[in-house]
Amino acid sequence: MTANELRRSYIDFFTARGHAEIPSASLIPENDPSVLFTTAGMHPLVPYLLGEGHPAGNRLCDCQKCLRTDDIDEVGDASHLTFFEMLGNWSLGDYFKRESITLSHELLTKALGIPQEKISVTVFAGEGEIPPDAESPAVWEELGYPAERIFAFGIKENFWSMAGAGPCGPDTEIFYDTGKEPCSAECSPACNCGKYVEIWNNVFMEYYRAADGALSPLERKNVDTGLGLERVLCLLNGKQSVFETELFAPLLEEITALTGAQYADGSSVASGAQQRAFRIIADHLRAAVFILGDDKAVQPSNVDQGYILRRLIRRAYRYLSNMNAPDGAMVTLARTIVALYKEAYPELERNAEFICEKLEREEKAFRKALEHGLKKAEKFLAALPEGGVLPAEQAFKLYDTFGFPVEFTQELTAERGFSVDMDGFRELFAEHQAKSREGAAQKFKGGLADSGDATTRLHTATHLLGAALRQVLSDDVRQRGSNITPERLRFDFSFERKMTPEEVAEAEMLVNQAIGAAIPVVCTELTVDEARESGAIGVFGDRYGERVKVYSIGDVSKEICGGPHAANTAELGHFVIKQETSSSAGVRRIKAVLE
Repeated sequence: MTANELRRSYIDFFTARGHAEIPSASLIPENDPSVLFTTAGMHPLVPYLLGEGHPAGNRLCDCQKCLRTDDIDEVGDASHLTFFEMLGNWSLGDYFKRESITLSHELLTKALGIPQEKISVTVFAGEGEIPPDAESPAVWEELGYPAERIFAFGIKENFWSMAGAGPCGPDTEIFYDTGKEPCSAECSPACNCGKYVEIWNNVFMEYYRAADGALSPLERKNVDTGLGLERVLCLLNGKQSVFETELFAPLLEEITALTGAQYADGSSVASGAQQRAFRIIADHLRAAVFILGDDKAVQPSNVDQGYILRRLIRRAYRYLSNMNAPDGAMVTLARTIVALYKEAYPELERNAEFICEKLEREEKAFRKALEHGLKKAEKFLAALPEGGVLPAEQAFKLYDTFGFPVEFTQELTAERGFSVDMDGFRELFAEHQAKSREGAAQKFKGGLADSGDATTRLHTATHLLGAALRQVLSDDVRQRGSNITPERLRFDFSFERKMTPEEVAEAEMLVNQAIGAAIPVVCTELTVDEARESGAIGVFGDRYGERVKVYSIGDVSKEICGGPHAANTAELGHFVIKQETSSSAGVRRIKAVLE
Protein backbone atom coordinates (compact mmCIF):
# COMPACT_ATOMS: atom_id res chain seq x y z
CA MET A 1 0.00 0.00 0.00
CA THR A 2 1.33 3.45 -0.90
CA ALA A 3 1.14 6.52 1.32
CA ASN A 4 -1.48 8.12 -0.94
CA GLU A 5 -3.53 4.91 -0.83
CA LEU A 6 -3.32 4.80 2.96
CA ARG A 7 -4.40 8.43 3.31
CA ARG A 8 -7.28 7.85 0.91
CA SER A 9 -8.34 4.55 2.51
CA TYR A 10 -8.53 6.20 5.91
CA ILE A 11 -10.45 9.26 4.74
CA ASP A 12 -12.83 7.24 2.55
CA PHE A 13 -13.56 4.84 5.41
CA PHE A 14 -14.63 7.65 7.72
CA THR A 15 -16.42 9.85 5.19
CA ALA A 16 -18.51 6.79 4.29
CA ARG A 17 -19.51 6.72 7.95
CA GLY A 18 -20.70 10.29 8.21
CA HIS A 19 -17.43 12.12 8.90
CA ALA A 20 -16.60 15.35 7.06
CA GLU A 21 -13.08 15.56 5.67
CA ILE A 22 -11.30 18.73 6.84
CA PRO A 23 -7.99 19.99 5.41
CA SER A 24 -4.73 19.80 7.29
CA ALA A 25 -4.21 22.93 9.36
CA SER A 26 -1.00 24.94 9.14
CA LEU A 27 2.10 23.63 10.90
CA ILE A 28 2.19 27.03 12.63
CA PRO A 29 -0.56 27.20 15.30
CA GLU A 30 -3.02 30.05 14.91
CA ASN A 31 -3.12 32.39 17.91
CA ASP A 32 -1.71 29.69 20.20
CA PRO A 33 1.37 30.54 22.29
CA SER A 34 1.44 27.18 24.06
CA VAL A 35 3.52 25.46 21.37
CA LEU A 36 5.70 26.47 18.43
CA PHE A 37 4.26 23.93 15.99
CA THR A 38 1.10 21.88 15.48
CA THR A 39 2.00 18.73 17.39
CA ALA A 40 -1.10 16.58 16.86
CA GLY A 41 -4.25 16.38 14.82
CA MET A 42 -6.38 17.56 17.71
CA HIS A 43 -4.34 20.70 18.28
CA PRO A 44 -6.21 22.97 15.81
CA LEU A 45 -9.54 21.55 17.06
CA VAL A 46 -9.24 22.49 20.74
CA PRO A 47 -11.93 25.24 20.59
CA TYR A 48 -14.37 22.71 19.13
CA LEU A 49 -13.43 20.05 21.66
CA LEU A 50 -14.33 22.62 24.32
CA GLY A 51 -17.82 23.10 22.93
CA GLU A 52 -17.67 25.54 20.00
CA GLY A 53 -19.57 24.30 16.95
CA HIS A 54 -17.48 23.22 13.96
CA PRO A 55 -18.77 24.42 10.56
CA ALA A 56 -18.27 20.94 9.06
CA GLY A 57 -20.37 19.19 11.70
CA ASN A 58 -19.77 16.92 14.69
CA ARG A 59 -17.98 14.05 12.90
CA LEU A 60 -14.62 14.97 11.37
CA CYS A 61 -11.56 13.29 9.85
CA ASP A 62 -8.29 14.47 8.32
CA CYS A 63 -4.60 13.88 7.69
CA GLN A 64 -2.74 16.53 9.70
CA LYS A 65 0.83 17.77 9.26
CA CYS A 66 2.60 17.60 12.64
CA LEU A 67 6.02 18.49 13.99
CA ARG A 68 7.61 17.66 17.33
CA THR A 69 11.17 18.41 18.40
CA ASP A 70 11.18 16.98 21.94
CA ASP A 71 13.11 13.93 20.72
CA ILE A 72 15.12 15.57 17.97
CA ASP A 73 18.33 14.03 19.29
CA GLU A 74 16.78 10.55 19.02
CA VAL A 75 16.20 10.91 15.27
CA GLY A 76 18.24 8.32 13.44
CA ASP A 77 16.79 5.22 15.08
CA ALA A 78 14.08 3.14 13.41
CA SER A 79 11.06 5.25 14.37
CA HIS A 80 11.75 8.76 15.70
CA LEU A 81 10.75 11.60 13.35
CA THR A 82 10.43 15.36 13.73
CA PHE A 83 7.82 15.89 10.99
CA PHE A 84 5.08 13.27 10.64
CA GLU A 85 1.51 12.88 9.39
CA MET A 86 -1.30 12.02 11.78
CA LEU A 87 -4.53 10.49 10.53
CA GLY A 88 -7.39 11.40 12.85
CA ASN A 89 -11.12 11.17 13.38
CA TRP A 90 -13.25 13.07 15.89
CA SER A 91 -16.64 12.92 17.46
CA LEU A 92 -17.75 16.27 18.89
CA GLY A 93 -20.50 15.26 21.26
CA ASP A 94 -21.74 12.53 18.92
CA TYR A 95 -20.56 8.91 19.38
CA PHE A 96 -18.34 7.83 22.26
CA LYS A 97 -16.37 4.76 23.36
CA ARG A 98 -18.29 1.88 21.81
CA GLU A 99 -18.57 3.28 18.28
CA SER A 100 -15.06 4.73 18.34
CA ILE A 101 -13.50 1.38 19.25
CA THR A 102 -15.66 -0.48 16.74
CA LEU A 103 -14.67 1.93 13.95
CA SER A 104 -10.98 1.51 14.75
CA HIS A 105 -11.28 -2.28 14.81
CA GLU A 106 -13.08 -2.32 11.45
CA LEU A 107 -10.60 0.01 9.75
CA LEU A 108 -7.55 -1.95 10.91
CA THR A 109 -8.81 -5.49 10.40
CA LYS A 110 -11.14 -5.06 7.41
CA ALA A 111 -10.16 -1.96 5.44
CA LEU A 112 -6.40 -2.35 6.00
CA GLY A 113 -6.33 -6.14 6.44
CA ILE A 114 -4.22 -6.33 9.61
CA PRO A 115 -4.73 -9.77 11.23
CA GLN A 116 -6.72 -9.37 14.44
CA GLU A 117 -4.39 -11.74 16.27
CA LYS A 118 -1.56 -9.22 15.73
CA ILE A 119 -3.42 -6.54 17.68
CA SER A 120 -3.26 -5.91 21.44
CA VAL A 121 -4.86 -3.01 23.30
CA THR A 122 -4.54 -1.06 26.53
CA VAL A 123 -7.27 0.58 28.61
CA PHE A 124 -7.46 2.86 31.65
CA ALA A 125 -7.34 1.01 34.97
CA GLY A 126 -8.38 3.99 37.07
CA GLU A 127 -6.24 5.98 39.47
CA GLY A 128 -6.91 8.32 42.36
CA GLU A 129 -10.21 10.17 41.95
CA ILE A 130 -10.66 8.93 38.37
CA PRO A 131 -12.59 5.63 38.10
CA PRO A 132 -11.52 2.79 35.79
CA ASP A 133 -12.86 2.61 32.25
CA ALA A 134 -15.11 -0.45 32.37
CA GLU A 135 -16.76 0.06 28.99
CA SER A 136 -13.69 -0.07 26.72
CA PRO A 137 -12.41 -3.52 27.76
CA ALA A 138 -15.95 -4.88 27.49
CA VAL A 139 -16.25 -3.60 23.91
CA TRP A 140 -12.86 -5.05 22.96
CA GLU A 141 -13.92 -8.43 24.38
CA GLU A 142 -17.17 -8.31 22.39
CA LEU A 143 -15.12 -7.73 19.25
CA GLY A 144 -13.21 -10.95 19.90
CA TYR A 145 -10.07 -9.80 21.72
CA PRO A 146 -9.06 -12.24 24.49
CA ALA A 147 -8.38 -10.96 28.00
CA GLU A 148 -4.65 -11.72 27.67
CA ARG A 149 -4.40 -9.12 24.86
CA ILE A 150 -6.25 -6.41 26.83
CA PHE A 151 -3.93 -4.62 29.29
CA ALA A 152 -5.02 -2.09 31.93
CA PHE A 153 -2.74 0.73 33.11
CA GLY A 154 -2.97 3.94 35.12
CA ILE A 155 -2.65 7.63 34.32
CA LYS A 156 0.91 7.45 32.95
CA GLU A 157 0.01 5.03 30.17
CA ASN A 158 -3.71 5.49 29.52
CA PHE A 159 -4.89 8.97 30.45
CA TRP A 160 -4.34 11.80 27.97
CA SER A 161 -4.18 15.50 28.83
CA MET A 162 -2.68 18.66 27.38
CA ALA A 163 0.45 20.19 28.89
CA GLY A 164 -1.62 22.86 30.66
CA ALA A 165 -5.32 23.50 31.06
CA GLY A 166 -7.64 21.80 28.60
CA PRO A 167 -9.82 18.80 27.75
CA CYS A 168 -8.59 15.38 28.84
CA GLY A 169 -9.70 11.85 29.53
CA PRO A 170 -8.87 8.13 29.57
CA ASP A 171 -7.77 6.47 26.37
CA THR A 172 -7.48 3.08 24.77
CA GLU A 173 -4.33 2.48 22.75
CA ILE A 174 -3.91 -0.03 19.95
CA PHE A 175 -0.63 -1.92 19.42
CA TYR A 176 0.76 -4.15 16.69
CA ASP A 177 2.58 -7.25 17.91
CA THR A 178 5.79 -7.54 15.86
CA GLY A 179 6.23 -11.20 16.78
CA LYS A 180 9.43 -10.59 18.73
CA GLU A 181 10.01 -12.72 21.80
CA PRO A 182 8.73 -11.07 25.00
CA CYS A 183 11.46 -9.40 27.04
CA SER A 184 10.17 -10.97 30.29
CA ALA A 185 7.19 -12.66 31.85
CA GLU A 186 5.80 -9.16 32.52
CA CYS A 187 6.26 -7.98 28.91
CA SER A 188 3.39 -5.74 27.78
CA PRO A 189 2.66 -2.74 25.53
CA ALA A 190 4.09 -0.59 28.33
CA CYS A 191 7.55 -2.03 27.55
CA ASN A 192 10.06 -0.39 25.26
CA CYS A 193 11.51 -3.72 24.12
CA GLY A 194 10.07 -3.43 20.60
CA LYS A 195 7.63 -6.33 20.74
CA TYR A 196 4.63 -3.97 20.69
CA VAL A 197 4.36 -0.93 18.40
CA GLU A 198 1.64 1.64 19.12
CA ILE A 199 -0.39 2.46 16.03
CA TRP A 200 -3.52 4.24 17.26
CA ASN A 201 -4.71 6.18 20.28
CA ASN A 202 -8.41 6.78 21.00
CA VAL A 203 -8.88 9.48 23.64
CA PHE A 204 -12.25 9.79 25.35
CA MET A 205 -12.40 13.42 26.41
CA GLU A 206 -14.83 13.62 29.26
CA TYR A 207 -13.02 15.95 31.69
CA TYR A 208 -11.59 19.46 31.74
CA ARG A 209 -8.37 19.95 33.66
CA ALA A 210 -8.00 23.47 35.08
CA ALA A 211 -4.65 25.23 35.44
CA ASP A 212 -4.51 24.14 39.10
CA GLY A 213 -5.01 20.49 38.11
CA ALA A 214 -8.63 20.25 39.24
CA LEU A 215 -10.86 18.00 37.10
CA SER A 216 -14.46 18.70 36.16
CA PRO A 217 -16.74 16.85 33.71
CA LEU A 218 -17.11 18.32 30.23
CA GLU A 219 -20.63 19.30 29.26
CA ARG A 220 -20.12 17.48 25.95
CA LYS A 221 -18.07 14.29 25.66
CA ASN A 222 -15.76 14.00 22.65
CA VAL A 223 -13.55 11.42 20.95
CA ASP A 224 -10.11 12.34 19.59
CA THR A 225 -8.04 9.72 17.78
CA GLY A 226 -4.61 9.78 16.18
CA LEU A 227 -2.93 7.19 13.96
CA GLY A 228 0.64 7.70 12.73
CA LEU A 229 0.73 7.38 8.93
CA GLU A 230 4.44 6.59 8.61
CA ARG A 231 4.34 3.93 11.30
CA VAL A 232 1.28 2.16 9.86
CA LEU A 233 2.71 2.40 6.32
CA CYS A 234 5.83 0.68 7.61
CA LEU A 235 3.86 -2.19 9.18
CA LEU A 236 1.53 -2.69 6.20
CA ASN A 237 4.49 -3.04 3.85
CA GLY A 238 6.53 -5.31 6.11
CA LYS A 239 9.38 -2.83 6.55
CA GLN A 240 11.76 -2.80 9.50
CA SER A 241 11.79 0.99 9.86
CA VAL A 242 9.90 4.01 8.58
CA PHE A 243 13.01 4.96 6.60
CA GLU A 244 12.53 1.93 4.34
CA THR A 245 9.12 3.15 3.14
CA GLU A 246 8.46 5.01 -0.11
CA LEU A 247 8.40 8.30 1.81
CA PHE A 248 12.14 8.07 2.53
CA ALA A 249 13.66 5.57 0.07
CA PRO A 250 13.92 8.12 -2.82
CA LEU A 251 15.64 10.57 -0.47
CA LEU A 252 18.17 8.01 0.71
CA GLU A 253 18.91 7.10 -2.91
CA GLU A 254 19.35 10.79 -3.74
CA ILE A 255 21.82 11.21 -0.87
CA THR A 256 23.86 8.31 -2.25
CA ALA A 257 23.80 9.84 -5.74
CA LEU A 258 24.98 13.20 -4.36
CA THR A 259 27.67 11.93 -2.00
CA GLY A 260 28.73 8.49 -3.19
CA ALA A 261 28.15 7.21 0.34
CA GLN A 262 26.01 4.11 0.89
CA TYR A 263 23.01 3.78 3.20
CA ALA A 264 24.47 1.15 5.53
CA ASP A 265 22.61 -1.76 7.06
CA GLY A 266 23.74 -1.05 10.62
CA SER A 267 25.67 -4.33 10.93
CA SER A 268 28.73 -2.56 12.34
CA VAL A 269 29.54 0.53 14.39
CA ALA A 270 30.77 2.42 11.31
CA SER A 271 27.84 1.48 9.08
CA GLY A 272 25.41 2.17 11.91
CA ALA A 273 26.75 5.71 12.24
CA GLN A 274 26.42 6.28 8.51
CA GLN A 275 22.91 4.89 8.48
CA ARG A 276 22.00 7.31 11.25
CA ALA A 277 23.51 10.22 9.29
CA PHE A 278 21.38 9.34 6.22
CA ARG A 279 18.25 9.22 8.37
CA ILE A 280 18.96 12.54 10.08
CA ILE A 281 19.51 14.28 6.74
CA ALA A 282 16.29 12.84 5.29
CA ASP A 283 14.20 13.56 8.38
CA HIS A 284 15.49 17.08 9.03
CA LEU A 285 15.23 18.24 5.44
CA ARG A 286 11.72 16.83 5.13
CA ALA A 287 10.71 18.77 8.25
CA ALA A 288 12.44 21.92 6.98
CA VAL A 289 10.70 21.70 3.60
CA PHE A 290 7.29 21.43 5.27
CA ILE A 291 7.99 24.41 7.55
CA LEU A 292 9.26 26.54 4.67
CA GLY A 293 6.46 25.31 2.40
CA ASP A 294 3.73 26.30 4.84
CA ASP A 295 1.72 29.31 3.69
CA LYS A 296 2.66 31.11 6.93
CA ALA A 297 6.11 31.64 5.32
CA VAL A 298 8.34 30.98 8.34
CA GLN A 299 12.02 31.66 7.62
CA PRO A 300 15.25 30.65 9.43
CA SER A 301 15.96 33.00 12.35
CA ASN A 302 17.23 33.00 15.92
CA VAL A 303 13.80 32.90 17.61
CA ASP A 304 10.81 30.61 17.94
CA GLN A 305 9.85 28.57 14.83
CA GLY A 306 12.64 30.16 12.84
CA TYR A 307 15.23 28.91 15.34
CA ILE A 308 13.97 25.32 15.13
CA LEU A 309 13.96 25.59 11.34
CA ARG A 310 17.55 26.88 11.35
CA ARG A 311 18.66 24.06 13.65
CA LEU A 312 17.12 21.42 11.38
CA ILE A 313 18.69 22.87 8.24
CA ARG A 314 22.14 23.31 9.74
CA ARG A 315 22.19 19.87 11.29
CA ALA A 316 21.26 18.31 7.93
CA TYR A 317 23.89 20.41 6.15
CA ARG A 318 26.59 19.38 8.63
CA TYR A 319 25.98 15.69 7.96
CA LEU A 320 25.85 16.28 4.21
CA SER A 321 29.10 18.26 4.38
CA ASN A 322 30.73 15.45 6.30
CA MET A 323 29.86 13.16 3.35
CA ASN A 324 31.42 15.66 0.91
CA ALA A 325 28.10 16.55 -0.68
CA PRO A 326 28.34 19.29 -3.32
CA ASP A 327 27.05 22.82 -2.74
CA GLY A 328 23.31 22.96 -3.34
CA ALA A 329 22.69 19.36 -2.26
CA MET A 330 19.95 20.48 0.12
CA VAL A 331 18.06 22.20 -2.69
CA THR A 332 18.28 19.03 -4.81
CA LEU A 333 16.88 16.96 -1.94
CA ALA A 334 14.19 19.57 -1.26
CA ARG A 335 12.91 19.27 -4.82
CA THR A 336 12.69 15.48 -4.35
CA ILE A 337 10.63 16.01 -1.17
CA VAL A 338 8.27 18.42 -2.95
CA ALA A 339 7.77 15.87 -5.74
CA LEU A 340 6.96 13.15 -3.19
CA TYR A 341 4.30 15.21 -1.40
CA LYS A 342 2.88 17.71 -3.90
CA GLU A 343 -0.24 15.64 -4.54
CA ALA A 344 -1.18 15.41 -0.86
CA TYR A 345 0.07 18.91 0.08
CA PRO A 346 -0.16 21.29 -2.92
CA GLU A 347 1.28 24.18 -0.90
CA LEU A 348 4.73 22.63 -1.24
CA GLU A 349 4.71 22.95 -5.02
CA ARG A 350 3.14 26.40 -4.74
CA ASN A 351 5.98 27.56 -2.46
CA ALA A 352 8.79 25.50 -4.03
CA GLU A 353 10.91 28.47 -5.09
CA PHE A 354 10.64 30.07 -1.66
CA ILE A 355 11.76 26.77 -0.09
CA CYS A 356 14.80 26.48 -2.34
CA GLU A 357 15.79 30.14 -2.00
CA LYS A 358 15.79 30.03 1.81
CA LEU A 359 17.68 26.72 1.92
CA GLU A 360 20.34 28.10 -0.39
CA ARG A 361 20.68 31.29 1.67
CA GLU A 362 20.90 29.37 4.95
CA GLU A 363 23.53 27.02 3.51
CA LYS A 364 25.76 29.98 2.59
CA ALA A 365 25.35 31.56 6.04
CA PHE A 366 26.13 28.32 7.86
CA ARG A 367 29.15 27.65 5.70
CA LYS A 368 30.69 30.82 7.16
CA ALA A 369 29.74 29.86 10.73
CA LEU A 370 31.25 26.44 10.13
CA GLU A 371 34.56 27.97 9.12
CA HIS A 372 34.68 29.95 12.38
CA GLY A 373 33.68 26.87 14.37
CA LEU A 374 36.42 24.76 12.83
CA LYS A 375 38.97 27.43 13.72
CA LYS A 376 37.72 27.42 17.31
CA ALA A 377 37.84 23.61 17.41
CA GLU A 378 41.42 23.59 16.11
CA LYS A 379 42.37 26.07 18.83
CA PHE A 380 40.83 23.85 21.52
CA LEU A 381 42.55 20.74 20.18
CA ALA A 382 45.94 22.42 19.80
CA ALA A 383 45.98 23.06 23.55
CA LEU A 384 45.43 19.39 24.45
CA PRO A 385 48.28 17.10 25.49
CA GLU A 386 48.89 13.91 23.51
CA GLY A 387 45.96 11.52 23.98
CA GLY A 388 44.07 14.24 25.86
CA VAL A 389 40.33 14.68 26.43
CA LEU A 390 38.40 17.68 25.09
CA PRO A 391 36.60 19.27 28.08
CA ALA A 392 32.83 19.00 28.10
CA GLU A 393 32.46 22.79 28.23
CA GLN A 394 34.38 23.19 24.97
CA ALA A 395 32.48 20.38 23.23
CA PHE A 396 29.22 21.99 24.32
CA LYS A 397 30.34 25.42 23.07
CA LEU A 398 30.99 23.92 19.64
CA TYR A 399 27.51 22.38 19.75
CA ASP A 400 25.62 25.37 21.11
CA THR A 401 27.43 28.26 19.41
CA PHE A 402 28.52 26.79 16.09
CA GLY A 403 25.94 24.04 15.60
CA PHE A 404 28.41 21.13 15.67
CA PRO A 405 26.69 17.81 16.38
CA VAL A 406 28.68 16.18 19.18
CA GLU A 407 29.31 13.21 16.89
CA PHE A 408 31.12 15.54 14.51
CA THR A 409 33.24 16.87 17.38
CA GLN A 410 34.05 13.28 18.34
CA GLU A 411 35.19 12.61 14.79
CA LEU A 412 37.39 15.71 14.76
CA THR A 413 39.05 14.76 18.04
CA ALA A 414 39.46 11.07 17.13
CA GLU A 415 41.26 12.00 13.90
CA ARG A 416 43.91 13.69 16.05
CA GLY A 417 44.13 10.98 18.70
CA PHE A 418 41.93 12.76 21.24
CA SER A 419 38.56 11.98 22.82
CA VAL A 420 35.65 13.98 24.25
CA ASP A 421 34.38 14.11 27.83
CA MET A 422 31.01 12.66 26.83
CA ASP A 423 29.73 12.15 30.38
CA GLY A 424 30.30 15.83 31.09
CA PHE A 425 28.77 16.81 27.74
CA ARG A 426 25.65 14.78 28.48
CA GLU A 427 25.29 16.53 31.85
CA LEU A 428 25.60 19.96 30.24
CA PHE A 429 23.20 18.95 27.50
CA ALA A 430 20.66 17.69 30.06
CA GLU A 431 20.93 21.01 31.94
CA HIS A 432 20.45 22.88 28.66
CA GLN A 433 17.33 20.84 27.83
CA ALA A 434 15.89 21.38 31.32
CA LYS A 435 16.40 25.15 31.05
CA SER A 436 14.87 25.19 27.56
CA ARG A 437 11.79 23.33 28.76
CA GLU A 438 11.53 25.62 31.79
CA GLY A 439 11.76 28.67 29.58
CA ALA A 440 9.26 27.28 27.14
CA ALA A 441 6.84 26.50 29.94
CA GLN A 442 7.05 30.12 31.07
CA LYS A 443 7.00 31.64 27.60
CA PHE A 444 4.35 29.51 25.95
CA LYS A 445 1.52 29.70 28.42
CA GLY A 446 -2.11 30.17 27.55
CA GLY A 447 -2.97 28.49 24.28
CA LEU A 448 -6.09 27.51 22.40
CA ALA A 449 -7.58 25.95 25.51
CA ASP A 450 -7.41 29.35 27.22
CA SER A 451 -10.59 31.06 26.04
CA GLY A 452 -10.75 33.54 28.88
CA ASP A 453 -12.08 37.07 28.44
CA ALA A 454 -8.59 38.59 28.13
CA THR A 455 -7.41 36.30 25.33
CA THR A 456 -10.78 36.57 23.57
CA ARG A 457 -10.58 40.37 23.51
CA LEU A 458 -6.96 40.32 22.32
CA HIS A 459 -7.81 37.83 19.58
CA THR A 460 -10.55 40.14 18.31
CA ALA A 461 -8.05 43.02 18.42
CA THR A 462 -5.75 41.16 16.00
CA HIS A 463 -8.50 41.33 13.37
CA LEU A 464 -8.78 45.10 13.83
CA LEU A 465 -4.99 45.48 13.76
CA GLY A 466 -4.66 43.50 10.52
CA ALA A 467 -7.33 45.68 8.89
CA ALA A 468 -5.62 48.85 10.14
CA LEU A 469 -2.25 47.78 8.75
CA ARG A 470 -3.77 47.05 5.34
CA GLN A 471 -5.27 50.55 5.34
CA VAL A 472 -2.11 52.32 6.55
CA LEU A 473 0.57 50.31 4.71
CA SER A 474 -0.77 48.29 1.79
CA ASP A 475 -3.62 46.01 0.74
CA ASP A 476 -0.97 43.33 0.28
CA VAL A 477 -0.22 43.09 4.03
CA ARG A 478 -1.06 39.60 5.27
CA GLN A 479 -0.89 38.01 8.69
CA ARG A 480 2.12 35.69 9.04
CA GLY A 481 1.39 34.45 12.56
CA SER A 482 0.12 35.54 15.93
CA ASN A 483 0.77 34.68 19.54
CA ILE A 484 -1.67 35.63 22.27
CA THR A 485 -1.41 35.35 26.04
CA PRO A 486 -3.84 36.89 28.57
CA GLU A 487 -1.40 39.82 28.90
CA ARG A 488 -0.64 40.81 25.27
CA LEU A 489 -0.90 40.02 21.60
CA ARG A 490 1.93 39.51 19.14
CA PHE A 491 1.12 39.93 15.46
CA ASP A 492 3.47 39.05 12.57
CA PHE A 493 2.70 40.48 9.13
CA SER A 494 4.27 40.65 5.68
CA PHE A 495 6.01 44.00 5.08
CA GLU A 496 9.49 44.81 3.81
CA ARG A 497 10.53 47.76 5.97
CA LYS A 498 10.28 49.24 9.44
CA MET A 499 7.10 51.22 10.07
CA THR A 500 7.51 54.92 10.74
CA PRO A 501 6.31 56.30 14.12
CA GLU A 502 3.52 58.06 12.23
CA GLU A 503 2.36 54.81 10.64
CA VAL A 504 2.37 53.04 14.01
CA ALA A 505 0.34 55.86 15.56
CA GLU A 506 -2.17 55.82 12.70
CA ALA A 507 -2.67 52.04 12.92
CA GLU A 508 -3.21 52.31 16.68
CA MET A 509 -5.73 55.14 16.15
CA LEU A 510 -7.72 53.16 13.57
CA VAL A 511 -8.03 50.20 15.94
CA ASN A 512 -9.27 52.46 18.73
CA GLN A 513 -11.74 54.11 16.36
CA ALA A 514 -13.23 50.69 15.62
CA ILE A 515 -13.37 49.90 19.33
CA GLY A 516 -15.07 53.23 20.05
CA ALA A 517 -17.65 52.59 17.33
CA ALA A 518 -19.03 49.60 19.33
CA ILE A 519 -19.32 47.35 16.26
CA PRO A 520 -20.97 43.93 16.67
CA VAL A 521 -18.79 40.92 15.77
CA VAL A 522 -20.87 38.61 13.56
CA CYS A 523 -20.06 34.99 12.70
CA THR A 524 -21.44 33.27 9.60
CA GLU A 525 -20.72 29.78 8.22
CA LEU A 526 -19.96 29.68 4.51
CA THR A 527 -18.40 27.40 1.93
CA VAL A 528 -14.87 28.30 0.84
CA ASP A 529 -16.19 29.68 -2.45
CA GLU A 530 -18.80 31.79 -0.66
CA ALA A 531 -16.18 33.10 1.76
CA ARG A 532 -13.83 33.98 -1.09
CA GLU A 533 -16.59 35.72 -3.05
CA SER A 534 -17.62 37.70 0.03
CA GLY A 535 -14.14 39.22 0.25
CA ALA A 536 -13.07 37.40 3.41
CA ILE A 537 -9.35 37.38 4.23
CA GLY A 538 -7.69 34.08 5.18
CA VAL A 539 -5.87 30.96 4.04
CA PHE A 540 -8.37 29.04 1.96
CA GLY A 541 -8.41 25.25 2.10
CA ASP A 542 -7.42 23.24 -0.96
CA ARG A 543 -10.49 20.99 -0.80
CA TYR A 544 -13.62 22.27 -2.49
CA GLY A 545 -16.77 22.32 -0.37
CA GLU A 546 -15.11 22.92 3.00
CA ARG A 547 -17.26 25.09 5.26
CA VAL A 548 -15.55 27.82 7.27
CA LYS A 549 -16.44 30.40 9.88
CA VAL A 550 -16.22 34.01 8.75
CA TYR A 551 -16.10 36.76 11.38
CA SER A 552 -17.22 40.21 10.23
CA ILE A 553 -16.65 43.43 12.16
CA GLY A 554 -18.84 45.89 10.29
CA ASP A 555 -17.06 47.08 7.15
CA VAL A 556 -13.72 47.11 9.00
CA SER A 557 -12.74 43.45 8.86
CA LYS A 558 -13.93 40.14 7.41
CA GLU A 559 -11.75 37.08 8.09
CA ILE A 560 -11.87 33.31 8.13
CA CYS A 561 -11.14 32.27 11.71
CA GLY A 562 -11.94 29.66 14.34
CA GLY A 563 -12.39 32.08 17.23
CA PRO A 564 -12.81 32.90 20.06
CA HIS A 565 -14.10 36.48 19.67
CA ALA A 566 -15.75 39.22 21.66
CA ALA A 567 -19.38 39.94 20.84
CA ASN A 568 -18.76 43.66 20.30
CA THR A 569 -15.66 45.80 19.80
CA ALA A 570 -16.77 47.97 22.74
CA GLU A 571 -15.65 45.14 25.06
CA LEU A 572 -11.99 45.55 24.06
CA GLY A 573 -10.92 48.66 25.98
CA HIS A 574 -8.02 50.88 24.83
CA PHE A 575 -5.53 49.46 22.32
CA VAL A 576 -1.83 50.33 22.65
CA ILE A 577 1.03 49.27 20.35
CA LYS A 578 4.09 48.67 22.54
CA GLN A 579 6.63 47.62 19.93
CA GLU A 580 7.20 47.23 16.17
CA THR A 581 10.24 45.16 15.19
CA SER A 582 11.58 42.78 12.57
CA SER A 583 10.59 39.12 12.88
CA SER A 584 12.48 37.82 9.84
CA ALA A 585 13.22 38.92 6.29
CA GLY A 586 10.07 40.50 4.87
CA VAL A 587 8.10 39.98 8.08
CA ARG A 588 7.46 42.61 10.79
CA ARG A 589 6.17 42.04 14.32
CA ILE A 590 3.89 44.17 16.51
CA LYS A 591 3.36 43.65 20.24
CA ALA A 592 0.31 45.34 21.71
CA VAL A 593 -1.94 45.35 24.79
CA LEU A 594 -5.47 46.30 25.76
CA GLU A 595 -5.75 48.66 28.73
